[in-house]
Amino acid sequence: MNLTAPVPGGILRLARWLAAAVAECNEAQRRLAYRALSYDQHLTEPDAPPQTYAEFLLRTSGPLRREPSARQRVAGRAVR
Repeated sequence: MNLTAPVPGGILRLARWLAAAVAECNEAQRRLAYRALSYDQHLTEPDAPPQTYAEFLLRTSGPLRREPSARQRVAGRAVR
């Protein structure tokens, strides 16, 4: 077996496609976990402001949405 032989293009395309599919699955799983752990998702009125300071602390204690910088948004990066 010759390990220095060039890899055929089809195998590289398949490897890239598989890597992209795994990355997409990881991103979807991360988003699902975020939604499941977010306290605001389980409220009857999630847009209503918190009534007490304790409720405010509870809402902000979970995972927060990460927003890219202005430079990254101009470059086309999506808000996660």
